[in-house]
Amino acid sequence: MVKYNGIKIVSKVKAEDKEALSIIYTPGVAASCLKIKDNEEDAYDYTNKENSVAVISFDYKKSLERSIFLKDTLNIDAYPLEISSSSKDKIKFVVENVEPSFGAIDLSLIENEVKEINFDVKIPVLKGKCENLKEFFLCVSKNLFMFNFKDLKGDAGEKSLQLRKMAGGVIETELTQEEHIKPVGIVSDGSAVLGLGDIKGLAGLPVMEGKAVLFYQLGDVSAMPLCIKTQKTDEIIELILLLQNSFSGINLEDIKAPKCFEIEDKLIEKANIPIFHDDQHGTAIVVLAALLNALHLAGKKSENIKIVFSGAGAAAIAVCKLLLAVGIKNIIMYDYYGILYKGRDKNNSAHEQILNYINPDNFKGSLEEGLKGADVFIGLSAPNILNEKMIKSMNNKPIIFALANPTPEIMPDKAREYGAFISASGRSDFPNQINNSLVFPGLFKGVLKYKIKNITEKIKLNCAFALADMVKESEISRDYIIPDALNPNIPIKICENVNLN
Repeated sequence: MVKYNGIKIVSKVKAEDKEALSIIYTPGVAASCLKIKDNEEDAYDYTNKENSVAVISFDYKKSLERSIFLKDTLNIDAYPLEISSSSKDKIKFVVENVEPSFGAIDLSLIENEVKEINFDVKIPVLKGKCENLKEFFLCVSKNLFMFNFKDLKGDAGEKSLQLRKMAGGVIETELTQEEHIKPVGIVSDGSAVLGLGDIKGLAGLPVMEGKAVLFYQLGDVSAMPLCIKTQKTDEIIELILLLQNSFSGINLEDIKAPKCFEIEDKLIEKANIPIFHDDQHGTAIVVLAALLNALHLAGKKSENIKIVFSGAGAAAIAVCKLLLAVGIKNIIMYDYYGILYKGRDKNNSAHEQILNYINPDNFKGSLEEGLKGADVFIGLSAPNILNEKMIKSMNNKPIIFALANPTPEIMPDKAREYGAFISASGRSDFPNQINNSLVFPGLFKGVLKYKIKNITEKIKLNCAFALADMVKESEISRDYIIPDALNPNIPIKICENVNLN
């Protein structure tokens, strides 16, 4: 009889080209999110929730053994979790807040502590022994055989819906005889998902599954989606700290600003595992790498350029900070309410802090006015806000990074038509895709390999420089300023640079 030692979280389908990537992840994944937002029951069709069970105990090893048993005997995708408190209130708090990610919860390993707790959840919760586990959990495992992406019909969203419904999501667990490595936890409250906004944790689950596919395929890193119910800052921090012994690291995802800053800061201070908010720092690393190559191709020097941001949320502020770190000084930022300036009544604490370093003249003009004479536009905001007049008013050889997903501030082909020297987006169906998938698989691969506790600014800069250098001088062009997201050498290069002094 085979003895299994661990579990990996793997992909049901492989992103072998950009079209497949656009179906598994962005922009296609948005269609599943919107379906679930409108009808929560659709999560059982478009994610692996139907076959996912959380096994919670006070001992990670015991949870792992139970998870291996459930997978081996019943083909249930069971996920081991350790809670660091035996308090009934804490157990109730954890179970109710991890509900969006799972189709059932197994608490049989701590039955004495939970038998009298009434959980306010819509999924089965096993509190003790059960003769027919398959019937209790109501789990259904779906697998794809002889699958071909060419059989899917329609646009990226329609194809994504077809794929996820056939496969029951895009991830599953796999038993292994290798030594078990705890997964990275992809934690989201669904308050800022892609360009979809606050759609809640459950509706964000397709995105987190897509991230898990990329973690595994690009970095050989096992990652567990953990979409949670609470959206309260203190409760998110508490939940992660209660479950931190279940993970090798935490990738915070799609949590809106400014609470994401406090969550990350508090977790870095209190947790004993590495914490990384990918929306902030993954985005910043890729944008800096792409911008370095774009400026080189355009013959512009970083210290002489003017950059205009549309968007002043978590990603935009993190990008801005990393650009400041390499000597870029002339930056202004806009959000939904207009330009950021000192003393504006719509500012939050993060805005006031970044304003110590940008917009020194306290300029208060509109986005159209601010773009006059600008060299670079970086959009991390909303669709279709940039027009021909704005681009034509910019400096010669304007650089347009329109990164709102799934629909950018301007479509890349339109930006070029209107005079952009270089245009980039977050989409995989256009050249120059600026996407976090270029960073987080290799970054966490390195973090785990070298047992790094804190992901510092130096690590982020090292990764950005390494990524930029992967585009050779002989290859760089207007349509190639950043490596292809599926280049297998990227995670290796990023991993190596994580540990540079």
